[in-house]
Amino acid sequence: MNDLTTDIDCCDLARMVSAMIDRLKLDLAGLQVITEAATGAYVVTPVLAAAAGAQVTALTRASRHGSVDEVRRQTYRLAEELGVVGRVRVVDRLSDEQIWLADIVTNSGHLRPLDAAFIERMKPGAVIPLMYESWEYREADLDLAVCRRRGIAVAGTNESHPNLRVFDYLGMLAVYGLLRCHVPVAFSRVLLISGNAFAPHILRTLTGCDAEVRVFDGSIPADDYDAVILADTPEDRPIVGQAGKAKFEAGQLGNFRALVQVWGDVDRAALPGVTCWPPAAPARGHMGVQLSDLGPEPVVRLQAGGLKVGQVLRVRGIAPEKLAYCQPL
Repeated sequence: MNDLTTDIDCCDLARMVSAMIDRLKLDLAGLQVITEAATGAYVVTPVLAAAAGAQVTALTRASRHGSVDEVRRQTYRLAEELGVVGRVRVVDRLSDEQIWLADIVTNSGHLRPLDAAFIERMKPGAVIPLMYESWEYREADLDLAVCRRRGIAVAGTNESHPNLRVFDYLGMLAVYGLLRCHVPVAFSRVLLISGNAFAPHILRTLTGCDAEVRVFDGSIPADDYDAVILADTPEDRPIVGQAGKAKFEAGQLGNFRALVQVWGDVDRAALPGVTCWPPAAPARGHMGVQLSDLGPEPVVRLQAGGLKVGQVLRVRGIAPEKLAYCQPL
């Protein structure tokens, strides 16, 4: 369980929040925001919105990361550091009135899924910023058809925007996983499985660290590698696993002693003797290596970017350079 008093310096986190608000010119004054409240680096989300001027209702629930009371403690401590305690309310359930009053609702973890029943309770003209890029959209997370029928705008976050550059951290997720598997990166032979926008960022970082990297497309012959990096978009089957049951059979890849599961599902039973990071398989479709593993800065950037999308969606006729934060669905 992450605790601001041990893992993250509260003053440093408050400084990061203030800096990102200034960098993005994030202004949510007069708006009602519903988002999640969580622990560790993700404590920033409701406090970012409040520090940008919003009145915030933050939904939480008990999880393996902390109790509801612990989430409240961490959230209010950071809010106090920024002088916005009066603008944040942490709740474990949402009323119909709270949902109806919301101008911005994020699709954050504790709020998902934003299904038809939830969206029907939102007012027309409210907006939903996706806290990730639009190509990562999953139907199970959000009923887009109902949003369109109800006049609720939805857009993804351009994580490569020059004021955010969240994707620049992707290569460091791979490096982090390799190091946890005791693969030294430099001069290591690495096979990268990634058919999405993650690939060039990871490739650039690994080659910059003097790793020898091959990108697997299903056609290159099996070979010997120090490690495999998986950063592929999840499907309805594992990306790596048994023949006939996965996108790629483990034997197609060759011999390797470690696998870093950044994103994409793996049938680990098909990988005997392979050291995997993270040690426990992530939930289906979920990231295996998190931005928060690198510290709070990338999380602050990502969450602030999502809230900026909410700001942009709420304002009609906004300048094109500000629209660059948004990705349409």
